[in-house]
Amino acid sequence: MLCSGLSSTLLLGAAYFLLTSGFSRAQLSLPSNVTAISTGRVITFNVISVLQLSCGSGVMIVQSVLYRCADKEICSRLHDLDVIKKSCDLKEVCEINTNMVRTCDPSVCTYLDITFKCFPAIHSVTCEGSQAKLQCGEGQVIVVSWANFGRRDNTTCSDGRANSQLQNVNCSSPNSTEYVTNRCNWQNSCTVEAKSSVFGDPCVGTYKYLEVVYDCQESEATSSPPPTTVTEVHSVTCEGSQAKLQCGQIYFSHLL
Repeated sequence: MLCSGLSSTLLLGAAYFLLTSGFSRAQLSLPSNVTAISTGRVITFNVISVLQLSCGSGVMIVQSVLYRCADKEICSRLHDLDVIKKSCDLKEVCEINTNMVRTCDPSVCTYLDITFKCFPAIHSVTCEGSQAKLQCGEGQVIVVSWANFGRRDNTTCSDGRANSQLQNVNCSSPNSTEYVTNRCNWQNSCTVEAKSSVFGDPCVGTYKYLEVVYDCQESEATSSPPPTTVTEVHSVTCEGSQAKLQCGQIYFSHLL
């Protein structure tokens, strides 16, 4: 049975992709003061084996994973949301193998519907033992949104590493964001060592990497200073007395 509200393009198995501007706040992966610049949506027929999510700029946070079934029936699977978020969150482009997810009823729920938001940010990844360098343009300063020293997937920084060093994908140093924020915020550039001696070792035996999501903002020092306020004071002093002219804590005396 086919879903009545979907286009003929979907019935042929093609993906439908929509980007619109101006969306609200991030969820758990980014703090609430980071605002999305756009939202994306992909609806695809289940015969497609590989699905690509992409942000034109910035990084994505997956919001929902739904299955559209016969007519208007919709089902949601939190497990599949977690799987796709681990693969795609905080990346510019993400490819999903649809074999990774399981539909509620494969014979009826034939359309996968994924929504995500795009955030204005630079995503820096530095393998363990190396040095991360965060850099902004002239007249700009770093504002860190999120950081993690650990491992969130088994492909990043995996070259030459044994499988046993890549399996723990729930590895996170709890002080990562605080440390990078304190070290780098409001600077034009900064360096951070991606080492357990800096962040602690949240998963012994796992080869880790440092992820940092940050934005570049105009420095207040580059903006024009506010106009100086000048107050005119009219002083009258009788002959033989002393005129006292004063500005703040500094004053001058003159004997007439």
